[in-house]
Amino acid sequence: MRGLIIEGETPAEASDVDPTLPQRMYLLSLYADDGEPGLGRYRGLLMRAAALTELTLDERLAEESGKALLKPVDEPPSDPFLAEVLRDVSPDEPRHWMTLLQNDAHTAEAAVREHLAEAGVITVRQGTALGVLPTRKITVNTPEEIRGLRERVRNAVMLGLDPATLPLTETATAVLAAEGEVESVFTLRERWRHRKALAALGDHFDGAVPGLRQAFRAAVASSRAAGGGWSQ
Repeated sequence: MRGLIIEGETPAEASDVDPTLPQRMYLLSLYADDGEPGLGRYRGLLMRAAALTELTLDERLAEESGKALLKPVDEPPSDPFLAEVLRDVSPDEPRHWMTLLQNDAHTAEAAVREHLAEAGVITVRQGTALGVLPTRKITVNTPEEIRGLRERVRNAVMLGLDPATLPLTETATAVLAAEGEVESVFTLRERWRHRKALAALGDHFDGAVPGLRQAFRAAVASSRAAGGGWSQ
């Protein structure tokens, strides 16, 4: 596994890119208060879950009996990763959420990271430790934006806000962070102490993206049992 180091206060040119939900989840899973990266154990599944969520909220996917069905849309998503995930879905043969989550999950993190680097949101530098071990140093170029997003997402849970008053993207971010065990957003203790608030957000999420949260939870459990899911 390659090492990840975050430089939280390095000045850089601001990017005009509005991050997609997968990109937001990637950035949040990296950046913590102390500037150290999160574990990122299920980051590939997290990227896929976030992409499927965004595609459903954008009405490009529909749910049918626990499966995803492609809806007729004139143009594909402009984001390459969203377009890649969408190509896995057929308009004629609905596919199980679990299948879509696990398909190419091992390459999902690298794809999202590459697009963020190209957009100037992060800077990636490759190197070695002890002259042998490969390392990857990532600079978050606008850490204040990530801190602001993290604070809003945490407040939704810590303050027990009414899910109906929140933007669906923020609800989705909180739910996916909790289900994906993103420790830089919610620790295990926080997830347990605020389980009622998370359950309310989860129910609201399920109304918008039926079946995906349960499939994501099952995919994470399967990955954990197999000892896999580490970041790439």
